[in-house]
Amino acid sequence: MACTVRARRRNRHVHVGGWCASLTLVGATVLGAQRAPAMAGAAAARVTEAPAWAMPLGPAASPSADSMTPHRMPGSRMAYSKAYLRDWFQVADWYPESHPVMPSVVSHGRRPAVFACAYCHLANGAGRPENATLAGLPAKYIEQQVAAMRSGARSTPWHTPNKPQDMMRRVADSASAAEVREAARYFAKVPLRRPARVVEGVGIPRVKPGRGVYFLVPGGGDEPLGARLVEVAGDEERHELHDPNVEYVTYVPPGSIARGKTLATQGIPGVVQSCTTCHGPRLRGIDLVPPIAGRSPSYLLRQLLGFATGARATAAGQPMRAVAAALTLDDMISAVAYAGSLAP
Repeated sequence: MACTVRARRRNRHVHVGGWCASLTLVGATVLGAQRAPAMAGAAAARVTEAPAWAMPLGPAASPSADSMTPHRMPGSRMAYSKAYLRDWFQVADWYPESHPVMPSVVSHGRRPAVFACAYCHLANGAGRPENATLAGLPAKYIEQQVAAMRSGARSTPWHTPNKPQDMMRRVADSASAAEVREAARYFAKVPLRRPARVVEGVGIPRVKPGRGVYFLVPGGGDEPLGARLVEVAGDEERHELHDPNVEYVTYVPPGSIARGKTLATQGIPGVVQSCTTCHGPRLRGIDLVPPIAGRSPSYLLRQLLGFATGARATAAGQPMRAVAAALTLDDMISAVAYAGSLAP
């Protein structure tokens, strides 16, 4: 997908045009590297520990919430209170006409521990940066990942409590095989449509940590990006109200997308093969190799970090672990920046 680039001097951002959109990387795949010379050297810094900034964990929402005031979203006829939205066994289905009828496990789950799948992953499977975009993933692949979470073979390199992964682990431990299968089949037939943006820049708007995503600080000015990838919800209120149409912007260092395209399509001779070898020419997946085009770059980055640190340790993921172990953090950021910039 061709990208148009324009510079905005005041904030030193480079906007990569084209609408895109937020999941996991798979075992027999490769996400490449930044530059061949940097990768060829033995001194290249490998990733052995996941940086804290890649999993922001701001304060959780208060358990008590207004049960009377109705909230609405643009273009939706639905209305929900914040108390309704805090119930893990109910789903704010803002746009019911945009997806098939949800099975019960997706819309309500099963008490006490099988939370409604769409509570986090949303009714249309678009998910949010802190959790997987399930829309359009192979059903069997989804089933495999839930099984890996249940067994402990798929974990996270962050050990702080109350992270999104903890909630998913509870579901994986409690859901029946039939429930997982039904949910997987539902999400597999929902196409991913939500647009997103990847923006290159030296400085970014000042942000604050949310639960797995960043929010803008109103009137906060700018801050340096440095060697980070920062995904921001454009509207904090709509994000917290589970609006599937809220826009997310991912900020990456200058040159990341071009470097990512090179390693995704060419790899690094003798070190890492191209991403397209397994994920397909447009990174839209092949068989059980999941599509990664247009999905949340911050989520994709967390999966690479999981492979590199050994937190994702399934047998099917061994080839991916070898690839991630050969990458620098800059390589990873470039790879996921390019993948996220593509149309899903």
